[in-house]
Amino acid sequence: MRVFVVAILLGLGMLVCWSSCSSDDEKQDKKVLARVNNKHLYISDMDGLFPPNTSQEDSAAIIDAYIQRWIRETVLLDEAERNIPSDLNIDKLVRDYRASLIKLNYEKILVEELLDSTIAEAELREFYERNKEQYQLETAIIRCYFIKVPLPVPKQSELRALWNSKDPKEREDLVSYCSQFAVAHLLEDSLWYDLEDIATELPPGTLTANNIGSKREFTQQDDQFQYFFRLLELKNRKDIAPLSYIEDQARKVILHKRKLKVLEDVRETMLDQEMRRNNVEVFNY
Repeated sequence: MRVFVVAILLGLGMLVCWSSCSSDDEKQDKKVLARVNNKHLYISDMDGLFPPNTSQEDSAAIIDAYIQRWIRETVLLDEAERNIPSDLNIDKLVRDYRASLIKLNYEKILVEELLDSTIAEAELREFYERNKEQYQLETAIIRCYFIKVPLPVPKQSELRALWNSKDPKEREDLVSYCSQFAVAHLLEDSLWYDLEDIATELPPGTLTANNIGSKREFTQQDDQFQYFFRLLELKNRKDIAPLSYIEDQARKVILHKRKLKVLEDVRETMLDQEMRRNNVEVFNY
């Protein structure tokens, strides 16, 4: 197979060199690469398969993989064609599928043209208040400050002073320090995190759903890192998730409902228009 692939590559190279000769081009296009019963794979079927500057070795691998995949798929297709149920209306399936593709494509165009994707804060809050019971947490989440610094800790006294400071200006200095020296840091007090995600950054057993309530603030180290942790707020499993935690989900739901409304309104408008033009008629049956 590899020798055959190299020969194909040489043929493709010759095809490029002889591109001015249309008759040679036609012969190359009709060169058969593989056959399954009465189905054939031609060199012309490989058009557009090779990225720019593909090496000969990579081209051989691409061709070989394509041939093997085509053979397997064509064998399956042949077997499926031989076993089509007598009551299966292929033509109807094709028509239905074509109609579905056309409709979906047009709906996509309509949504892009008509959907207002702006969601005001008031609308988001109203949606949350109406639906928040649906957003029970499946795991504990927390707002926290967290820093993980490799040992030996650079400028350790400065880090401790910044960590304990309440000055907003020094909070910025702490972020700057962490950006330079820490391997992980969370210093945004408005964000929520899964407790399990934070726990994986600490030595095993340090933070769990059972002990988080008693570990509101601590520093500790192992043989590799120094850890700083401060709990700002905790939501336990089955609590109602805060809006900021599920905001992305809420926005998607709101936009999905708007999309359905846009499409329904367009359908009704189109129907009314065609009925006024007497283009819609229901016959007795």
